[in-house]
Amino acid sequence: MINQLGKNQEGYQYIIQGNYQKAASYFEKAIENEPEIKINYWYLGLCLILQGEEEEATLTWFLGMGETEDEAEIELWTLELSQVLREEAERQEQLDEKKLAWTIRQHLRNINPTDINNLFASIRLAIALEILDDDYLDELNIIEILESVPDYHTIDSNLVVKVTQEILEFTPLEKHGVDLIRIFTNIIKTQGQNINEFIYAIIAGSVKIMSFFTRHSYAAQILEVLLSIAPEEPEILIPLSTAYQNARQHLEGINTAKKLVLYSETLAQKIFANHVLIRALMTSTGYWGEACAAINRQKELISALIEESPIIEDDLFVLRLFTSMFFLPYFQDEPEKIRPLQNELMNLSLKNIEISSQDTINKYRYNQPINSKKDKVLKIAYMSSCLRQHSVGWISRWLFTHHNREEFKIYSYIIRPTANDNGLQEWFIEKSDQSSSFSSNDKRELIEQIQKDEIDILIDLDSMTFDYAAEVLAIKPAPIQVTWLGWDAAGLSTIDYFIADDYVLPENAQDYYQEKIWRLPQTYVAVDGFEVNVPTLRREELDIPDDAIIYFVTQSGYKRHIDHSKLQVEIIKQVPNSYLLIKGYADEEATQKFYEEIAELKGVDINRFKFLPIMATEAIHRANLTIADVVLDTFPYNGATTTLETLWREIPLVTKVGQQFAARNSYGMMMNAGITEGIAWSDEEYVEWGVRFGKNENLRKEVTWKLKQGKKNAPLWNGKQFTREMEKAYRQMWEIYVDNLDK
Repeated sequence: MINQLGKNQEGYQYIIQGNYQKAASYFEKAIENEPEIKINYWYLGLCLILQGEEEEATLTWFLGMGETEDEAEIELWTLELSQVLREEAERQEQLDEKKLAWTIRQHLRNINPTDINNLFASIRLAIALEILDDDYLDELNIIEILESVPDYHTIDSNLVVKVTQEILEFTPLEKHGVDLIRIFTNIIKTQGQNINEFIYAIIAGSVKIMSFFTRHSYAAQILEVLLSIAPEEPEILIPLSTAYQNARQHLEGINTAKKLVLYSETLAQKIFANHVLIRALMTSTGYWGEACAAINRQKELISALIEESPIIEDDLFVLRLFTSMFFLPYFQDEPEKIRPLQNELMNLSLKNIEISSQDTINKYRYNQPINSKKDKVLKIAYMSSCLRQHSVGWISRWLFTHHNREEFKIYSYIIRPTANDNGLQEWFIEKSDQSSSFSSNDKRELIEQIQKDEIDILIDLDSMTFDYAAEVLAIKPAPIQVTWLGWDAAGLSTIDYFIADDYVLPENAQDYYQEKIWRLPQTYVAVDGFEVNVPTLRREELDIPDDAIIYFVTQSGYKRHIDHSKLQVEIIKQVPNSYLLIKGYADEEATQKFYEEIAELKGVDINRFKFLPIMATEAIHRANLTIADVVLDTFPYNGATTTLETLWREIPLVTKVGQQFAARNSYGMMMNAGITEGIAWSDEEYVEWGVRFGKNENLRKEVTWKLKQGKKNAPLWNGKQFTREMEKAYRQMWEIYVDNLDK
């Protein structure tokens, strides 16, 4: 009541008007006239804070309290002062004066340090001001305060959800983050309110922690806490398994994926759960039998879903189908079987999207470009989650470098940007005529940007590796949509072209592709080179003799097919005094067991195998490649960037050529680098080339010399020429499109 009386005074109106000095004068006179009216002290102190005189404000309130020892009176005055400060903090927040609101709340905290709502509000303001850290949480003492709350029902659960969401959007906290989330989880669990909202906030936050901050272990710890609310919830188990895998907690990732499979119900859910399990098994290495069983189960599940052809009500389960066949090419080289299955699955997914997103499609798909002249400046947009320190980034940057800006305007759409990139992501932004970044899961923001920018040709660099891009492509917001570089074609009928060359796909490939294959005249990829740092590997440190032959396998655990790995070990067996270096993301213990079993089967001493840690940077990895005499490629999924790096470092490579896109990358790159030595068309030839390279030093020198000479004129190393060929393709695609408009 007293506080409300204060608001009606003339002095408070001066505060509202922002005339803090006049308001202070008013309350000073009021205190002179009626010193017993304490509300005037509270408002005078507030005026002083608003003018930046915080010490004077504290002194004013102290004087207002006087020398009384009456605890009831002090408690009443404290409540009055707290109400004045709280209401003014809220008013300043409404005015978007966050710094001032935060300052007022710090004083309120000094007066009433256990006011939970004020602590929460202070945290939210600290996040907005980008000053939240573990030291500030220590200062708030919030962990101890929350743990001492006798009844969690007194805490606003809506506020808990909001604070949780905002904390997880902010920079991950090293010390208190997990403990804070654990307490928030207990509050929500105790109250039984806002459970779904809280779970969604944690899941969304964990995804950003993994994608933007690359803090996978931290994300896993937070998701573990969430299991106390819903231990069988698949939507928690999915990111938790992924976080474990990315944090190299491989066994935990596998076990969590198995739980996910157990708790999944519908066919669509089972397909994605099984996909997560395959990823967990493949990431680790050493679970070949289980991985093969899972891949066979995946084909059966997908075939059953296609036959059933259901209307899938939840869009999320539809989107997950886009990536569910990702691992099949790692196991078998049968594109004439895999591609039709992929196409049918994408047709089913597209059918569901067209039902659930009919309004969006009607609004964005059928719009024709405002300017359809053939000779106009074309707007080319590159869309990817990998325009950063990533294979896609290292390779595609040469297009951005060499594009003719008089004939083409270049846009970049960066999906889920990352904070840990060492500058390449920012480079793409600077090299674009216009760049936009998208962190939200809402694809409409990107779709609307594509339409707003009036993009003529949208280049997809992610393909079936990322459902975000696939959904955008399914809506088809650009007149022409093209897949290039990132992976094999997605199989969506809304994608017009798939960029290839005469090597990376066989002549009959169009028989099983939905997209029109656009073959460039020489190579579908080219770079001007790679950054190389100082090598950190030495033979003596690895206990390898100077005269030994070193073979190197540089691929991740995904690509370690057991049958092909046996061929690599056979080469080691046939080349005396040879060693096999093995590097790549995988479970170290499982990887060693994987090779130990093959070595025992082949009768090769396991001491001839050297397992290397992941290098600090890619530039160091490239430098360390020169320790190898020969690099052995994988099959049925070849190297891509790793092959480019090997050839750039002028090291002989042995590859086996297959039929699918993933099994022909190295072949095409070697041909476009000017060498044929090392290209095998069978298992026998693969072993023969490996042995020949190991035993014939002159052959190795000859290939190294050819690779060195090839840097002068080979298509693989001419980014500018390649860019001109891509631009010519874009122009021809546009002309075809315009001609069809007239029909």
